[in-house]
Amino acid sequence: MPIYPTLSVLVALGVIVAELRFFRTGLFRQVAYWVSMVIVYAFMIPVDGWLTKLSAPIVTYDDTHTTGWRPVWDILGEEFVYAFALITLVMCVWDWAGRREVGRA
Repeated sequence: MPIYPTLSVLVALGVIVAELRFFRTGLFRQVAYWVSMVIVYAFMIPVDGWLTKLSAPIVTYDDTHTTGWRPVWDILGEEFVYAFALITLVMCVWDWAGRREVGRA
């Protein structure tokens, strides 16, 4: 089983569980979260696509560690899953920490 997609999915699931069980920010119910994700992907696609384009890659991956599935402009599917996990975790921590700080005031 390729390591990069496996870890990407496990991390994404871990972030989802952390949001639903620990952070409980309600992030997934907020329109602002989904709009933010669209904005993130809108900027990620041209940059990541340019870096990983198969015609002249700047960043390369060992094919034995990836699925090889490239749904958009030569970007590995794993990159989208990893970006979801990373951005969601940052937003959860930010929201959670902000709510804790407000509670202390």
